[in-house]
Amino acid sequence: MAQCRAIVLAGGELREPQSLRLRLGGFPADLVIAADGGARHAATLGLSLDAVVGDLDSLSSQIVSDLARLGASIHRHPADKNEIDLELALLHAAAAGATEIVVVGATGARLDMTLANVMLLLHPGVRGTRVELWDGDQTGFVVVPPGGELPGAVGDTLSLIPLGGEARGVVTDGLAFPLHGETLAVGPARGVSNRIVRVGARLALDQGALLVVHTPRAGGGPH
Repeated sequence: MAQCRAIVLAGGELREPQSLRLRLGGFPADLVIAADGGARHAATLGLSLDAVVGDLDSLSSQIVSDLARLGASIHRHPADKNEIDLELALLHAAAAGATEIVVVGATGARLDMTLANVMLLLHPGVRGTRVELWDGDQTGFVVVPPGGELPGAVGDTLSLIPLGGEARGVVTDGLAFPLHGETLAVGPARGVSNRIVRVGARLALDQGALLVVHTPRAGGGPH
């Protein structure tokens, strides 16, 4: 399958926009999609929109018209719907053939929306697609069995948080506090705030899904 990269702009807060703009410069995208009010982040990040998706209740009719005039396709959904706007934008990206998706603006003042946005990483509609949440220099993504290599430099922080149920048979290599086949249960914070001690750290698991959050050490920058 041909590689297709997409950037999805959610309507939350844009933390450290200059850092994000720099990071996105190293992620050449084939598609840039805004989830409703996320369209407002495009100019800040130096991006041109290919599509705007959602109920569009956060955008004035004039802004929507301007975006269409600039070349963005508009995909309006009813306000009363079962999906949130970011969910619709992710499904739009997947339907367009995206194999890698970076989401920015997924966190913000509403805790319910932030948590729902994180849980979208497990959405069946993006299964098999690499989806990352970028929040300033931080990166969040899901790892499922059998696992894989972990990003980051020595001294960076890595948190492993089970999503949707227990993660079993968790083994890490290259972290300060290794795991040797443990079960990470939902509730206890057993996997939070580990630290990379060797480049090329690895994570393996037998069952479940883990949210990996990478936080670079101060001055280290994302990897």
